[in-house]
Amino acid sequence: MTTIAGHDAYIAAAPEAFRPLLTRLRAQLAAALPDAEAVIRYDMPGFAIGKAIVAGYAAFSKQCGLYVDPAAIAAHADEIAAAGLKATKTGVTFSDRKPIPDELVRRLALASRESLGL
Repeated sequence: MTTIAGHDAYIAAAPEAFRPLLTRLRAQLAAALPDAEAVIRYDMPGFAIGKAIVAGYAAFSKQCGLYVDPAAIAAHADEIAAAGLKATKTGVTFSDRKPIPDELVRRLALASRESLGL
């Protein structure tokens, strides 16, 4: 298994159609969490405060995912559904055909941080 060196390397290795989405998502998370450290954990890029991962993201063959604390997903379930996106307990999936709205990214990141007590 190849170790990913950082966010840039992860995005560069992602499917080409998703690279602009991931670049934008990374910038949105960095802006929403300015004091968080960009990390790679579990072979995924994310933003951590201390040892806690506040938000992470990943690319797959047909979609991307934003991963946050379960309480953040629950608190914004209506917004996620209104955007036509699917959510799991800890993540929201999106694609280039149905991207995640900028404001939703910010709200999820901030809600995740709050629910983690950071």
